[in-house]
Amino acid sequence: MLLLAGAFAFTSCSDDNDSNPTLVKPTSFTINSPAVGEALVDLSASSGIELTWSQPQYTNFNAPVIPTYTVQVSPSGTFNQAYDENLEDNTGADFFSLPETYSTGQATINAESLDKALVQLLGWSESSVPEELPLSIRVKAAVQDAGFNEYGEIYSNVVSLKTMPYYIELSNADPEIWYLIGADIADGSWGEAVGQAVIPMQPISGYEYDKKTGRGEITWTGYLGGKGFKLKKVPTSWDEQWGQGASFGTYVKNDGGSSDIKVPEPGIYTITLNTQADELKVELSESIPDVFSGMAISGSFNDWGDTEMTPCSTGWENHDWFIEATLDTDAEIKIKQAGSWDYNRGGTFVNYSEGMYAFGVANGDNLKIAEGGKYLILFNDITGFIRFIKK
Repeated sequence: MLLLAGAFAFTSCSDDNDSNPTLVKPTSFTINSPAVGEALVDLSASSGIELTWSQPQYTNFNAPVIPTYTVQVSPSGTFNQAYDENLEDNTGADFFSLPETYSTGQATINAESLDKALVQLLGWSESSVPEELPLSIRVKAAVQDAGFNEYGEIYSNVVSLKTMPYYIELSNADPEIWYLIGADIADGSWGEAVGQAVIPMQPISGYEYDKKTGRGEITWTGYLGGKGFKLKKVPTSWDEQWGQGASFGTYVKNDGGSSDIKVPEPGIYTITLNTQADELKVELSESIPDVFSGMAISGSFNDWGDTEMTPCSTGWENHDWFIEATLDTDAEIKIKQAGSWDYNRGGTFVNYSEGMYAFGVANGDNLKIAEGGKYLILFNDITGFIRFIKK
């Protein structure tokens, strides 16, 4: 079980002596009053709210067992039924957990996340938001095992916070995107840099994603050589992952002991992950796509010349490309084969929280930049999918 920070391990019974720490089962721990005290917090003007708490004692010597902490909030003062964004009907829900998690005894509650969760739970319209709203806050602590399953949940005492909420328009959630990583992916380094080491999967054009969670089918098509890969939900974390089970074709989620997924023969594969149903497929494609020696971005920013992109993979057949570029508002751009317009992709952007994306169309419209700035641009020359991530 992954109870510890790595520098400490419990001894077996045969080795027990008075100096060896043993597990104890804590029942509670203490959260301190918010740093703002009795002041009224204007959520529209606040960036964050500071909280601190004591660490639960999980061993008789309080050895470094590292739990995961989650802040929970109740407008009613009761914690009977949690709001579940996966449910269509949350009638009776009286509290929610904020999405951020923590590993130490302190947190900065994101004021916007708090306000958005209140709007979701209480179903406010623009005219029904109260001028003031007292909140009850507690912290949940839980320990994760090797499969990242939580157990040993305990809760702190409850503290109060006075808030001035505001109305925030709730938009549909972005499609939930997972990332590919491994010896078969990008530079094969198992690193964390998007484009260079990990490649995001893509949404499917016309697919209806869950409006609350963004879950549904996502996909990627490219070359796999059989060296191995995995899927991660977050490039910098292994908390949520997909790997291979007993053999190719059998896949497991959040199993820290899973193997790398290794295709039986090199080729072009389509990977499809249904994040709603937790189903993963890796299928050999019958298509034989063109292999380009270079890809470029071209537009008003460079007088429609070529600014060449970097291939994500250099040691084997490559179909993913990336580049960082600074673009002005209202700039127009396309992605094209370096040195030729025979292959080019344009289209219309779809906005999302990190930037925008487009399902590239051959000889399509110029892509128009609504907000200038620095972007990481990603492109797949098989699917034509274009993704801009604001830096």
